Amino acid sequence: MKKKLRAVILLAVMLSMILSSTVIAETPYKTYTVDGYGYVLETQSAYNPASAITKVGETSFVTPMDMAIGNDGNLYIADAGAHVVMVSTVDGDEVRMIGEGTLQTPMGVFVSDDDKVYVADRDAKKVFVFDIQGNLLNEYGKPDSPIYGSSMDFKPIKVVANKTGTMYIICEGNMNGIVQISPVEGGSFLGYFGTNYTSLSPFQILQRLILTDAQRAQMLSNIPSTPTNLHIDEDGLIYTVTQGDTEMSLKKLNIAGKNMLDADPYWADLPAAVTTGQYHNMLVADSDGYIYEYNEEGELLFMFGGRDDGRQRIGLCNKVEAIAVDHSDRIYLLDSDKKQVHIFEPTEFTDLLHESLYLFSKGRYTESKEPLEKVLQMNSMFDYANQAMGHAYLQEENYTEALKYFKLAKSAEGYSDAYWEVRNIWIRKYLVTAVIVIVLLAVGISFYKKWKKKKYGEDGVPGRLSQKVPLLAQLKYGLHFMRHPFDGCYGVKREGKASFACANILLAAYILVAIIEKYFSGFLVKTVREGRYDIVSDVGTVLVIFIGLTLCNYLVVTINEGEAFFKELYCAYAYCLTPFIVIKPFVVILSNVLTYNEVFLISFANLIVVVWMVVLILISVKEMNNFSVKETAKALALTAFTVLILTLLVCIIYVLFSQVIDFVVSVLREVVYRIGS
Repeated sequence: MKKKLRAVILLAVMLSMILSSTVIAETPYKTYTVDGYGYVLETQSAYNPASAITKVGETSFVTPMDMAIGNDGNLYIADAGAHVVMVSTVDGDEVRMIGEGTLQTPMGVFVSDDDKVYVADRDAKKVFVFDIQGNLLNEYGKPDSPIYGSSMDFKPIKVVANKTGTMYIICEGNMNGIVQISPVEGGSFLGYFGTNYTSLSPFQILQRLILTDAQRAQMLSNIPSTPTNLHIDEDGLIYTVTQGDTEMSLKKLNIAGKNMLDADPYWADLPAAVTTGQYHNMLVADSDGYIYEYNEEGELLFMFGGRDDGRQRIGLCNKVEAIAVDHSDRIYLLDSDKKQVHIFEPTEFTDLLHESLYLFSKGRYTESKEPLEKVLQMNSMFDYANQAMGHAYLQEENYTEALKYFKLAKSAEGYSDAYWEVRNIWIRKYLVTAVIVIVLLAVGISFYKKWKKKKYGEDGVPGRLSQKVPLLAQLKYGLHFMRHPFDGCYGVKREGKASFACANILLAAYILVAIIEKYFSGFLVKTVREGRYDIVSDVGTVLVIFIGLTLCNYLVVTINEGEAFFKELYCAYAYCLTPFIVIKPFVVILSNVLTYNEVFLISFANLIVVVWMVVLILISVKEMNNFSVKETAKALALTAFTVLILTLLVCIIYVLFSQVIDFVVSVLREVVYRIGS
């Protein structure tokens, strides 16, 4: 009997779990974040799917379209198919139904701080306002203001309201922006808010200039997109998401309607809804079920979720309509296709990160370090935590530690601020010593030059040494070439001032300096990831480009009756690299001691080097071949065309060779398979 009783109890528990409106599941997706270099990386789970509400009490969803969380902690779900707003606990228990017999197609719902329930009813063409018990208080129809537009319909689909009761309404088909209606005088139209704008590409501008009116009329209209959804936070800031706006799909609008966010490459592709958490973090739900969490500046913290693959797993959606967050940081995601509300619980990692965000936003930097350290213990490569830790140390005036964490976070701006302070401390400590050392060095160099001149004459030892070693004289000639290119070209062509050995040494020096610049430049100007080296590729790229361009140019100038031989061109072009070899080492050193505000000096120096080298190359092509300016331009254009043709030829040969290799491998596999069988 005991065994039978246990079996019955076990069966009852299993059936209750299956039939219950709340179902538990494991995490069926991966969570991603973005590092300081802008790369998407997998990280530990930020939220785990906890349960799903499939019905309210005994009532199943028909066409749920929007959702909000009230101050009472209950869910308010606008069901367009059931023509009501369902009020449910987070466990799926029914509290009440709002709008029975009044609502037609409720598409949007919002619960204000004063416990008023705003419902946007598309087919009724009204916004209804109920109290928390479901009693109708007011209703607002189409504004009668001429500014609204007499021909513009009023089909509200989403609504929010601020603390004064002013409503912000998204209307279907209204591209003018968000409709603002004040509750005074039965509803006063205040104008449009947060209008999306369009832009024309250069090609579209050209089309509109050359096409006729009839042809332009047949083109697709370039009209702004209507916002898809909106949200209002406790400070009165309006958040909107717009599908089709690839550059700014998420906007954070102040009271003047100005967007406070910058463009970000990691906005949701098909944003369906937006909300904010209690730490000023923003959460955007994609139609396909992906959830994006950002900090208040719009930097991506997490991306997780996804589309259901047919196995009906909790946490994966088919079509998301709404997103909400409660005071426990649980996320609620409304799926109209699966007719479910998915509930996500934050992990310990996320709780710690949110705690640090809150403390930091309140200026309690020292307190924020403790949760940040725990976050970094769980994931030392979570760059946002490293960045926040850097700011905490910066506020404590511990600039050395701040510098360390900003570098780990790849935060150039934070690193610059910390380095500015570190450099100021160093200057105050060692300025006098540095000045004395510089003066002594200058005096020592001056005395050395006078002694050398007195002992060895005007030329000095280096002049005699260069006469004994021709290669050293040729290398020294590079300094003359970069300052006097016309005389330099004459020396290379007529006086034999260069050799293959000299040119190769200069090319090797160029490669060495380029590698040093790439991997050892200052943090603020470095363009490669820390710890990543690809020396073979760097060397090969320079050799292929230099030798390839020289060969192509030699072929072109030979056909066009140029006078230079290959050796002369090769040596002259090697001498053209001298400005890079001479100036770049100083630029690299400078890049390690400058702050963000002074980086323009590096850009200016790089521009000088590039322009100098280009001028030397142009003069070399002209003087070495005895060309006119017109012939020089023609030769350069033909060289560029030749390089393009050779590049295409190499690509074609590579593709054909790859196909031959694949064919041979396939034949060998077939032979091995048949022999083995």
